[in-house]
Amino acid sequence: METTAAITQSNTRAGTRQGPFWRITAIARNAFREAVRDRVLYNLVLFVLLLIVAAIFIGELSGGQERKVIVDLGLSAMLLFGVFISIFVGVGLVYKEIERRTIYAVFSKPVGRGEFLVGKYLGLCLTLLVNVVVMAVGVSLALLYVSGGWDPLIPTIWPAVLLIYIELMLLTAVALLFSSFSSPALSALLTFMVFVIGHFRADLKSLAGSM
Repeated sequence: METTAAITQSNTRAGTRQGPFWRITAIARNAFREAVRDRVLYNLVLFVLLLIVAAIFIGELSGGQERKVIVDLGLSAMLLFGVFISIFVGVGLVYKEIERRTIYAVFSKPVGRGEFLVGKYLGLCLTLLVNVVVMAVGVSLALLYVSGGWDPLIPTIWPAVLLIYIELMLLTAVALLFSSFSSPALSALLTFMVFVIGHFRADLKSLAGSM
């Protein structure tokens, strides 16, 4: 109820400005606050940073491939845990509001359904952006540590980080779509299947052609 009260209060202030932009911004801001209060996000970031530190020691055993191991392991962990956040937080954004019946308090204000969904989506995208940037900074610091100074690989990982973030934004949209008419478990399963199909499309096509 605290989250709903915050949304309602923000929507009231935003409604005085008479514009959908302000209402969407208020919903996104409160969705971000709600996601940040979830300790799972902090645990994920901490785990990924520990994983990056572990990659440094694993890289030392890889025969001069420390930098490659750090980049590969760091980007893979970034994608993996970003997908975890997108799916398991995304599918609960709308469902929790419906389950608690707090969504009716939000809709009692001048807030449209589209504005509500877009605000929730942007709030989670902002949460993902913060997490992805923290993880990317951790990978960059690991490269600086291993190289003993500036590493030319550091600028090259950021385009990959941007593409990972775009992929997570798309996955979040899919999770939010499924969560609007399905249960969290089924929504998570369907979203994960979309992720798997997207990543293994070429392999699945080859498999279908060989049968």
